[in-house]
Amino acid sequence: MADAQGSKKSHEGRRGSRRMLVQALYQQQLADHSEEELLEQFSAQPDFKRINRKYFRDLLSEALEDVDALNADIAEWADRPVDQLDPTERAVLWVGLTEMKQHPDVPPRVVINEAVELAKTFGSQDGYRYVNAVLDKSVKAYREAD
Repeated sequence: MADAQGSKKSHEGRRGSRRMLVQALYQQQLADHSEEELLEQFSAQPDFKRINRKYFRDLLSEALEDVDALNADIAEWADRPVDQLDPTERAVLWVGLTEMKQHPDVPPRVVINEAVELAKTFGSQDGYRYVNAVLDKSVKAYREAD
């Protein structure tokens, strides 16, 4: 029973981390805040205590360090230039692609499902379909062995 509770808590903590990451990466695109500024601002939010803080920090750092490569991959798999993407969908893709690339412990279907839900919550009406299509292509590139 404790394992199931721990697993559920970990899952909910990561879900909250992803949600907050989309907001942070969206803000980074609009205001060009540094990683340190984003960490300071988001760690001051009351909800920060309820998320998996380490996961948030790790993914934020990994995504920001890899933005050029992530954008290159999006450009390869997308049907339009990266700079024409909605900043929300780009933020969701950065989170999903970073998880797909850097966190093999998270199954591809979980990465895709979580990203689709984030796109439905924060993105444009059909943006989740776009996110789903790009992340589907990333599975072949990032997780060949899976």
